Amino acid sequence: MSWLVTGGAGYIGAHVVRAMRDAGERVAVLDDFSTGLPERLPTDVPVVRGSVLDRAAVDRALALEGASGVVHLAARKQVAESVAEPLRYYRENVHGLTVLLEAAATAGLRRFVFSSSAAVYGMPDVDLVTEDTPCLPLSPYGETKLTGEWLVRAAGRAHGMATVCLRYFNVAGAAAPELSDTGAANVIPLFFEAITRSEPPRIFGDDYPTPDGTCVRDYVHVADLADAHLAAARHLEGPDAAPGGDLTVNVGTGTGVSVRELASLVAEVTGRALPAVVAPRRPGDPARVVASAEQAAKRLGFTASRDLREMVASAWEGWRLRHPGL
Repeated sequence: MSWLVTGGAGYIGAHVVRAMRDAGERVAVLDDFSTGLPERLPTDVPVVRGSVLDRAAVDRALALEGASGVVHLAARKQVAESVAEPLRYYRENVHGLTVLLEAAATAGLRRFVFSSSAAVYGMPDVDLVTEDTPCLPLSPYGETKLTGEWLVRAAGRAHGMATVCLRYFNVAGAAAPELSDTGAANVIPLFFEAITRSEPPRIFGDDYPTPDGTCVRDYVHVADLADAHLAAARHLEGPDAAPGGDLTVNVGTGTGVSVRELASLVAEVTGRALPAVVAPRRPGDPARVVASAEQAAKRLGFTASRDLREMVASAWEGWRLRHPGL
């Protein structure tokens, strides 16, 4: 099998490329390098520099290794940015996906893995979020992911593509320091950024209906997430993936961790015991979002194996690599 990974030089994409390559899959990459880094990729992986909005670039990328399937990760992914720039998000995340699906259908591809998000659920009022929990996204980002799922399933039925949509929860950690997240939009990098400035990390709200009053989230190691993409690809290569069939699964651990617990663990791992300070709630933050991981185990044979300490420690190694002297 040969797979085109869009966004393969990104934080998550580079982990997916490595996991698939290590498992013996042939891989090519399409990336515009707006956020991806060329040095994350093995030097012998074929790459087309371009956007999924560019049909000619997509066609070239599909031809690199004679792709028989696509793993689509290329997308804008910041919630606050999507609120400020909804047109950009719909153009890149939805129209870009349309261009990619058209190219895949024209090329006769029969396998498609779509990178979705727990943002499709919005503010679920349940202990564990299952794939049947109503989808009520709160941001243009979440809307584009839900719209993307609809589009992938519809195109799959129309063109005989078997599809998997992976709704993943809070991603953290790194398989190697050079693959770590270079952004500072997620909570663990935000804590590291505060530590770097010798400032206490901020917790947004401590009056939620949770055991310690802070938000509870499900964190999944990015290396586990990469393994989930490999499991999805292998599922689509197997006999259970009928042409036009679709599967949607959560990717998480099923375990909730509060922001205050996370802040304490970050202080312990980094040795920087700066007490967290409480700031006002952020609009739209749900009290608890924790995945039910049953369907991933049942349908894909995938179960996350790495714990939160591994996520924080590996993320800190990557942060220190980019911030010498810490």
